[in-house]
Amino acid sequence: MLQPKKTKYRKVQKGRMKGNAGRGHRLSNGMYGIKSLDSKFLTSRQIEAARIAATRYMKREGSIWIKIFPDKPITKKPLEVRMGKGKGAVEYWAAVVKPGRILFEVGGVPIDVAKEALRLAAQKLPVKTKFIIARDYEEE
Repeated sequence: MLQPKKTKYRKVQKGRMKGNAGRGHRLSNGMYGIKSLDSKFLTSRQIEAARIAATRYMKREGSIWIKIFPDKPITKKPLEVRMGKGKGAVEYWAAVVKPGRILFEVGGVPIDVAKEALRLAAQKLPVKTKFIIARDYEEE
């Protein structure tokens, strides 16, 4: 009996991004966060650019949590290649983001620092976002 050929990653279909986020829609670690208002694929490069922008503004004070992970391989066939001959090679990795999903959380810094850091991070992302605060937050 022939065994199927082993690949480094499982072949993933595109899927449809319908509805709101079913998980990851509440703050769990930090006091502040940014929540997605759109549905899109976020590439690993976009996530990393946003993380660097926020960390740089916070001057490495406090903590930042990235609540999404790029676990979906996006494939692409080379230019000017005929149809058929299987699925293309992995071009990049992406995270599926739906409306309501928390993207980043911040803790251990004042609200004005967190707001500006997350604003800078949100500028690097292709989705509309909203700044949110934890329910049990009391202003000092």
